[in-house]
Amino acid sequence: MKEKKSLIIFICFTVIIVACMIIANGIQSSWGKVSVEAVRYEFTDSKGEIQYLTGKLYKPDSATAENPAPAVLMLHGYQNDKETNDAFSIELSRRGVVVLSLDEYGHGWTTAGLKERGWTNHKITVNYGEDSEEEGTYKTIGSGGALRYKIMMNFSNLSFFKDKYSKGSDGSILYDSSMGGTKGFEALASYDFVDSSNIGVSGHSMGTWASWSTAAECPAKAVVLQCGELFSKEAYDADKIHFNNVLLLQAKYDEFNYFRDYENTVTDSLMASDLRKDFLGYTGTTAPAEWNRTYGSFADGSARRIELIYTNHRLTTHDHHALTAALDWFQEALGKKFDIPTDNHVYGIKEWLVFAAFLLAVFAMLPLMNLLLTIPYFAATVQPLPSEAGKLKTNKKWLKGAIITMAISAVTYPFMTQLGHGLLPVPENIFRMTIGTGFLSWYLLLIIIMIITTILPWKKSRKAATTARVASADSASPLVQKDGTGSTNGKALNPAQNGQAAPIPISWYDIGLAPANKADKLGWSLMGKSGLLSLILLGYVYLLVTIFTYAFQLDFRMIWPFLKPFTLERLGQFCVYFPVFFVFFLLNNSKIFAQMRTKYTLMAGCKGYWQTFWRNAVCMAGGIFLIILLEYIPFFAGAGPGADLLFGTTFGGPFMSLLIVFFPQVLVFSLIGTYIYRKTGSVYTGAFVISALACWIVTGGSAIL
Repeated sequence: MKEKKSLIIFICFTVIIVACMIIANGIQSSWGKVSVEAVRYEFTDSKGEIQYLTGKLYKPDSATAENPAPAVLMLHGYQNDKETNDAFSIELSRRGVVVLSLDEYGHGWTTAGLKERGWTNHKITVNYGEDSEEEGTYKTIGSGGALRYKIMMNFSNLSFFKDKYSKGSDGSILYDSSMGGTKGFEALASYDFVDSSNIGVSGHSMGTWASWSTAAECPAKAVVLQCGELFSKEAYDADKIHFNNVLLLQAKYDEFNYFRDYENTVTDSLMASDLRKDFLGYTGTTAPAEWNRTYGSFADGSARRIELIYTNHRLTTHDHHALTAALDWFQEALGKKFDIPTDNHVYGIKEWLVFAAFLLAVFAMLPLMNLLLTIPYFAATVQPLPSEAGKLKTNKKWLKGAIITMAISAVTYPFMTQLGHGLLPVPENIFRMTIGTGFLSWYLLLIIIMIITTILPWKKSRKAATTARVASADSASPLVQKDGTGSTNGKALNPAQNGQAAPIPISWYDIGLAPANKADKLGWSLMGKSGLLSLILLGYVYLLVTIFTYAFQLDFRMIWPFLKPFTLERLGQFCVYFPVFFVFFLLNNSKIFAQMRTKYTLMAGCKGYWQTFWRNAVCMAGGIFLIILLEYIPFFAGAGPGADLLFGTTFGGPFMSLLIVFFPQVLVFSLIGTYIYRKTGSVYTGAFVISALACWIVTGGSAIL
């Protein structure tokens, strides 16, 4: 009966997943009115090697050689890929605009790494053109050190800037800060169904610097910056380079300080700066320029506008207000009257459908696991949960452990991730994932902490058990002290003679790493069978996402990329990072699921599951939630991002803005991990599944050197 129920649930989930993706494809293709296809362009990199720039082309049926349409080149942000631009791409293409969304250097399936951008041996701590060597805002950085550090220190430095900025004193140079944007622009302009004189550019975050660089070299008719940095005309040759019709979408709560002119918050005073006034061409009095007002003229390309968007950095890409403002801008700048109102959006439906498919695919692994566990070979992975009352945590002991776990996570996350991101001394020709190396650094520290906190109680329990056995063997009567009293304060020294159970040592089985019948031996066979079981479960998810990627050009995500098929290079990176991810989640699951067992872990049914889940979730995600509160409560209160204020801007930025994506991921990991542990009685299957998903998310499409 249970097998039949699991089969029905598995089939239903799969059917719903397919239905969601079919409908999502219908929305992105405007129900057949827009063709959506993967494209690839060959080019020669700075070292003379052949590389491939990949992208996603949206071509409306109305765009033909006889009736060429305006077009927009989309450039994503750091750790994203071409699909992150789907909101803009869908809404523009359904209005008759051709869209090419690129995978920039080091992202998605483009073969050239981030190093193709280049770097110089200096950094700026203010907006470019406003720096001063005397004031120390123009700084030289060492020529040694991690390559990824030097590249990241140069993200806001652009290759069309004056030599002072674009070339280093040590011979270093910025090759192409357009991140492939200029090549994409040329490819887009070459299509006969595109009006090559009527192309716009839009980018988010890192993509805004790429947009500036593309527009500096290519005849872009309009530029829309989604959370972009401004620079003064002192940074480049303003007599030769002109930018046409630029809209800046300013996130009110942007976590990155260079996108808010290095101020703690975005307020009206920002619009009083010379930098903002010069950008807008505002020549008024000392009063600030106005938000949401267009200055200049579209006719001569001088149109400028700063739109204030009440959201944070990452959500700007899918914000209703931001998208409406961008559509209005492109409609005016490209001279194409849209038939669909600019505030009529459908992209959100696609986003939720794809997200639902992703969640269902992950959770479909659970009924599939139940089916596989009916096979004798995999049934051997199921162990009874350890149930000794003396080894179950009381509420008080669990709470103490949870507080310590959350504190360790919260205290170490901002420092270890960011330091590892730029400075962890690992071979960069092997460990090439930038954000991945940040997590690697954090996980390595936590692994050390978990090993220590597992070994200490292990040894303590065995010492106590040994002492009790020796005491029992010495005499059938109470232990005799040197003074011959045989007691201390009237109590026998032998626990058993006080009516207490003798201490039971902690075994491998107790911490989820061995079968019940071989409790004191590490379960290698159990690990192997659990690994094979996990491989089948993950293979199901991989098969689904591969089918949808090649059939519909859709992967599993929610704004941020989650799961997508690997290229050979990225599969190699998965194999490099996975061992550390696996060890971390193996120990993490052992600590949280097994070593912090309570009476609810043994309770059957939904009540037992949910009581266990929320406790596990507090331990796994509680520290991350505390960091979110630390970051955003001061920010929303008007003081600035918490990490910037407490630790300095070095520890703000990428990993803090990742929290809103990372936190729900960990909740999902806790959901499936809790179920798998209660079902199998060991931590192996859950560790394999969760670590593979986490490593897949990091290595599947995000930044690579």
